[in-house]
Amino acid sequence: MQYGAMQLLSMWIKDRKIQNQSEHTLDAYFRDVSNFIDFCYEKKLELKQIETSDLREYIAYRVEKDQLSSTSLQRHLTSIRQFMKWAEQGNYLDINPADDFQLKRQPRPLPGMIDIETVNLIMDQAEPEKPIEKQLWIRDKAILELLYSSGLRLAEIQGLTIRDIDFNRHLLRITGKGNKTRIVPFGSKARDSLIEWLKIYRIWQGEFSPQSYVFITQRGNNITPRQIENRVKYQALRAGVNVDLHPHLLRHCFASHMLSNSGDLRAVQEMLGHSNLSTTQIYTHIDFDRLAQVYDQAHPRAQKN
Repeated sequence: MQYGAMQLLSMWIKDRKIQNQSEHTLDAYFRDVSNFIDFCYEKKLELKQIETSDLREYIAYRVEKDQLSSTSLQRHLTSIRQFMKWAEQGNYLDINPADDFQLKRQPRPLPGMIDIETVNLIMDQAEPEKPIEKQLWIRDKAILELLYSSGLRLAEIQGLTIRDIDFNRHLLRITGKGNKTRIVPFGSKARDSLIEWLKIYRIWQGEFSPQSYVFITQRGNNITPRQIENRVKYQALRAGVNVDLHPHLLRHCFASHMLSNSGDLRAVQEMLGHSNLSTTQIYTHIDFDRLAQVYDQAHPRAQKN
């Protein structure tokens, strides 16, 4: 049976919806791929006729027409690549011309310049089918969500323990540089990911105590900073996002997106742990209700009230 490109796109979106991807991500997928399909329609190209040169022409067209940034172009290409990969696996395409197509890597901009839609593509990607890969993804997703949700440093998430998490109030107790302690909020998506991960934790390790590290390996050891870095990079690649993702970049994303949405420099400064206040002064003077209010209103993956 022959299917038109838009019909295949609708089928793909339905498939992604079954994978519990967010409406925001699905909207971005649909918009990016339908724009490409419209371009091919004007060129009288069927999906099975598309070649790498057509992708190159489309990217050049979008740059000229919309002045898209490198990051936005990468997101467009990721959406198209994911769609065509699905079409190839479903035998709707013989080959995927987007597989080998890469944009030239641009010089890295100032840290933290990944847009929210790109972050969502990474966070909301479909989970793997193989059981062990699925378990690893559930752990990695909890790590990614916390890094972006709360702006944690690599050492802070690696050293996080069960007793540091207040699930009821959506707060983390973080021990940062110089053993300074701060309290930071985390969003509902991070909370859901943590709960799912702790189910896997029990499968790997059994029960845990308040002193147990939150993130462990399959052997039950505390995950190392290097392992976290590698898994963060791997999940960005698995999502098809051509970004050199690392934990500190997600911390910069947190700061950038929170500041742009809230404009509250003081609250973001406290969440990042950049304050010069001593630990005692932090507990005495910081209004945690105010921090939580700013967070809920400003963070892209927080539960909006």
